[in-house]
Amino acid sequence: MLRHTARPFAFALTLLALSAQAQPAVPADELKAMLAEVSPARIEARIRKLVSFGTRHTLSDIASDTRGIGAARRWITAELTACSKAAGGRLQVEEQSFIEPAGNRVSQPTELVNVVATLPGRGASKSRVLVVSGHYDSRNSDVMDSLGEAPGANDDASGTAAVMELACVMARRQFDATLVFMAVPGEEQGLLGAAQWAREARAAGTNVEAMITNDIIGSSRGDAGQVDPKRLRLFADGLDPLVRLLTAANANRPATEADTKALAAMQAELLPLLQAGGSEDLPTHQLGRHLKAAAEAAMPGFTVQLIQRRDRYLRGGDHIPFLERGYAAVRISEPFENFAHQHQNPRTENGVVYGDLPEFVDFAYVGDVTRANLAGLATLAWAPAPVKGLRLDARELTNDSTLEWQPSDDPEVAGYRVVWRDTDSAAWQQFKDVGRVTRVTLPVSKDNVVFGVQAVSRKGYASLAAFPLPRR
Repeated sequence: MLRHTARPFAFALTLLALSAQAQPAVPADELKAMLAEVSPARIEARIRKLVSFGTRHTLSDIASDTRGIGAARRWITAELTACSKAAGGRLQVEEQSFIEPAGNRVSQPTELVNVVATLPGRGASKSRVLVVSGHYDSRNSDVMDSLGEAPGANDDASGTAAVMELACVMARRQFDATLVFMAVPGEEQGLLGAAQWAREARAAGTNVEAMITNDIIGSSRGDAGQVDPKRLRLFADGLDPLVRLLTAANANRPATEADTKALAAMQAELLPLLQAGGSEDLPTHQLGRHLKAAAEAAMPGFTVQLIQRRDRYLRGGDHIPFLERGYAAVRISEPFENFAHQHQNPRTENGVVYGDLPEFVDFAYVGDVTRANLAGLATLAWAPAPVKGLRLDARELTNDSTLEWQPSDDPEVAGYRVVWRDTDSAAWQQFKDVGRVTRVTLPVSKDNVVFGVQAVSRKGYASLAAFPLPRR
């Protein structure tokens, strides 16, 4: 077992020469091929088809074959089923229905249906589940208007079409982790479809390692004329839901059994990290770092703006129910928002066109956001599970840093990578591959940087980073 106990000059020079990237700079040929297969033309056709149903309001018609959310859902299922057939049936497509009780934005008990396409993994990582979603419901100015036109081209036919493209492209390949592609309803009525799936996953003990929701990813133009087709926003913060649960537990209202279980699970996992100074190194933060690094490595010139918030200010999306159940979950969205084309009745006033219409969607941009998703999902699905039992030895006063962790039982793990960054940096800045050892000492002060350790596969794909707890 290798342990560095001195600071030889050559080793110091090696550290100084390390790349600022914590992932390989060049994507594998198989990833390049998938990125090239993403088709903005197919994405455009699917967005226009979803818009053609007139409205996809969660409470709209379910019997018609041409209008309403029922027709839209059946078409999504048929499209994904066709993709599965083209991929040899490996994509398992199903409609998962449930009854949503009457509530704040649901006037009566209503059947809702999640469309779920699962691509099973293999080997030691098949129990790791990576989820990517878009919501197929839409709305106009009145969130309860189930009859009026609600085209929802950007919000969120864009995200739904991206997820469908991901499913159809990725179904032709084999991955180690299990991939779940979801089109969910009820987002505009209270994140209902996503919440149902997340509840069932937590109850079943499903190992959801990562969840991405794509919501409003259709335009690179803002309402003040801003244009940036080479940037997306990635909202990643795992702390806020824990604070919300703690607040609810201390509020003057009875805590539900689900609240109590979720709080206990999150406290057990997250509080030790917070006590060790890991408030910016929770699993969701590590997922955000991975997605940024993978997308930017695969797409030179494209920027993933990592924002340490759960979502836009005081707003939310379908990743929230996953966060609230202790899963790492993030939201991907366009760089700006134009509110004339979001949650609006289609109309023209004083020469201004309002409404979420296809003519305001940049289909090439949606294609690039889809590729950014694909790069992050594929590299994570080919990677091992995160390192377990990571500790930072704090038993002696020293300016070196000693890390130790449990060996992986995954035969695909070829070694381990130590990553670190300055405390004011959101992304990993330096790394060192240390081989198959499970204990290493680096001449870097633990007082000045934040460390992580990743497991690396034989093909060079790195897991999400683990944050070390102190060994006292």
